[in-house]
Amino acid sequence: MSTRIGSWLKKFATDDETVDADNLSSEVDASGCQHASGCWQGQRVTIIGRLRAVDLRPTDALATLVAELYDGTDSVRLIWLGRRSIPGIETGRTVKAKGRLAMKDGYKVIYNPDYELMPVHA
Repeated sequence: MSTRIGSWLKKFATDDETVDADNLSSEVDASGCQHASGCWQGQRVTIIGRLRAVDLRPTDALATLVAELYDGTDSVRLIWLGRRSIPGIETGRTVKAKGRLAMKDGYKVIYNPDYELMPVHA
């Protein structure tokens, strides 16, 4: 009983961003996926999180769709080469992504990840 009260007080006393990060991190634990903060370059990973931003970055040669996936511990950029849009890939959506982690410009990235759109929570 006191644990529930302690959890409630902790949520009440912290800001929304911290609570959201804790909730996302708990979802990662429950899903059996890896935390983005514990992943390293070259590792094959399965991560789950919420898309914070989705951006089309056209280049001279190739359109590139970039989405920032945040799991409560760290962010990973999902980069689809040659794509202008993907149905369901939108800000706020929960996505599970699989692929080999790389580093680009100091950011963790997965190029052309396998992905699964997770059910929308009401």
